[in-house]
Amino acid sequence: MLTIDIKVGFDIFTGMNIVAIIPARFGSTRLNGKPLASIGGKPMIQWVYERAKGSLLLSDIIVATDDERILKAVKSFGGKAVMTGKELRSGTDRVAEAISGIPAEIVVNIQGDEPLIDSRMIDDAIRPLLDCPDILLGTLKTRITDEEQYHDPNVVKVVTDKEGFALYFSRSPIPYGSAPFKVNALLPYKHVGLYVFRRDFLMQFSRLEPSALEKMENLEQLRAIENGFRIKVVETACNPISVDTPEDLEKVRSMIHSGDSVWQARV
Repeated sequence: MLTIDIKVGFDIFTGMNIVAIIPARFGSTRLNGKPLASIGGKPMIQWVYERAKGSLLLSDIIVATDDERILKAVKSFGGKAVMTGKELRSGTDRVAEAISGIPAEIVVNIQGDEPLIDSRMIDDAIRPLLDCPDILLGTLKTRITDEEQYHDPNVVKVVTDKEGFALYFSRSPIPYGSAPFKVNALLPYKHVGLYVFRRDFLMQFSRLEPSALEKMENLEQLRAIENGFRIKVVETACNPISVDTPEDLEKVRSMIHSGDSVWQARV
């Protein structure tokens, strides 16, 4: 059962309620309990929350979780959190349930496993929806400069049309090229899994059944494309690190411990 005790602010820059929801599930196949994994003395979810606060466009930030331990941790550092159902199909469904009792015109789904997220990315993804009322859903992409990432099925690739709308997302190398991998104008792009929804579309999307391509690729965003909805994809120079494995966690810990200037500049 969803419990709501959240009051949402009003964004002075846009005149709109733009709310970020950070889905945080305790169970994980490769790294159980990762939202609470300690990084530099703080749980990972706190890193995500605090870095998202650097956004100029968000009215509020709320963690949506299925576990009382995460709820308690968020409240202990002064964050806002709500409980959602344990059996939800996806992070998007968790976001939709969390926002159901909260007034918001635009909803941002921020991944809870990117502790070094750059707040400027969030604003870059939001702006197209502020500029064009016809855009229902937006996300991000960043250039792939490493051939290993291009062939890695855990790195989702995206191709877009000339107006920056997604043509397709895949775990396979797209676009395919017979020439050797190199930096050029057709350099492939990695999809960055941050989503910006208009509220009504989010609720509509969450009610759609998983689509055929979505199930084949295990990529939820393909449900929108298969149902005829366009996804605006904004390029970002930032390339956040997703913590999916113990090795990823150690990499982030090492960056923070060493005072790596790259992540420190991206607040």
